[in-house]
Amino acid sequence: MSSESHARGRNAWQNVDAGQLLLIGTAGLFVVVAIAQVAAAGLRQPNVAIIFGVLIALGELFRMVMPGNREVAPIATAGALGYALLVGVGPENAPPDARLGVVAADHSALQVVAVTAVGMLVGSLPHIAVGRSARPEAMARRLFTVTAVALCFRPVLTLDLPWELLLAVMSLVVVASSCADMLIAAVIRAETVHARFGIALRDEVEAKLALCAATSATALLIAVATTAMGEAALLIFTVPILVTQFAFRRYAGTRATYLQTVRALSRVTEVGGYVETGHSRRVSQLAVAMGRELGMIEEELLELEYAALMHDIGQLSLGDPIPGGATVLASPAEQRRIAELGAEVIKQTGVLDRVAHIVQLSSHPYRTGLDPANGDQAGGGEGRPIPPPLAGRIIKVANAYDDLVGDSSDRDRGAAVLERLRLDSAAEYDPTVVEALSRVVDRLPRQ
Repeated sequence: MSSESHARGRNAWQNVDAGQLLLIGTAGLFVVVAIAQVAAAGLRQPNVAIIFGVLIALGELFRMVMPGNREVAPIATAGALGYALLVGVGPENAPPDARLGVVAADHSALQVVAVTAVGMLVGSLPHIAVGRSARPEAMARRLFTVTAVALCFRPVLTLDLPWELLLAVMSLVVVASSCADMLIAAVIRAETVHARFGIALRDEVEAKLALCAATSATALLIAVATTAMGEAALLIFTVPILVTQFAFRRYAGTRATYLQTVRALSRVTEVGGYVETGHSRRVSQLAVAMGRELGMIEEELLELEYAALMHDIGQLSLGDPIPGGATVLASPAEQRRIAELGAEVIKQTGVLDRVAHIVQLSSHPYRTGLDPANGDQAGGGEGRPIPPPLAGRIIKVANAYDDLVGDSSDRDRGAAVLERLRLDSAAEYDPTVVEALSRVVDRLPRQ
């Protein structure tokens, strides 16, 4: 493996925090115990274990990254959950007194964990071979969810419950596992990106609820159909989740391409010499971090990122570029003109009207926001002006900070700029947003 691949691997592990380490360690402990138990007791129904192991490996091979940098493997998860919920394996060769008229699936919960772990490892080998960064916390979360289902459901099979009640238990366990998976993902995400837990949980539910529902339904279908029809059912009932994964992959790819296009468009002002190199990217990163600090949800953060990347695009209309591209040094009228021209450019896309509105209002002072619809003070005047939208206030502060600090890593310079923004917060900048910027800057690595 190349040195670059090694560096990516090290970076993946360096980004693992304490909560992720606890999850990875717990999952690893389960795997060690499970493999030791299977090695000691032997593999039960090896043909069934191999079939499910292959399905899990294929699912890991075709895993994908959803918007929000969420790694998911729907096919692998559905296969592993189906194996954990498996009651029997078809009616062929079943003894006359067999329960439900099928060959009982007598593998243990720990065998489910062992087969799932081996399948995930085998499916990950091609990714590792081509140098793709490992996502140990995502794999550990998937394994932890499957382990919880197996430990909860496999002992239930010893109770000789009627088939209807068994189906109800299966459904309850799968729903609970999906909720637990989203809960754990929200805890990790909140700690990783410094978001509020409630906001992180809402984002996880909105991003993954549909996929979790499809994965859970497929797992139930696999378990029930394999019990009734045998191993051949795996091929039939894996198709729905395969189609679902293809649709999600196309959606994620389209969204990623859209963001890359916006990022490329934002660099036009840099290439043309209107702003400093990296200005749009730095403003975008600061703005998104501040938005998370202030409790914005993921969809709002995406709009904020688009607007922050393109907030200076109106400078392309200037005959004489502003020195250094620092719009904070321009007159208020010039700042507003640049923002309005940029908003008009963004509106031409036909799909970013909300982003255009944010850019248009990002130059307005905090205490005297203007309503572009009627040209007077937002709120209709009457001595009760309301501020521009939160996203616009965030971009105004982030842009002013980067205009005055740039790519400098001097902490004293950054502190002086923050103090200047605080002094102007009586009317120009939202003091709440300025303090959010202060907390974000404090977390930046010291040079």
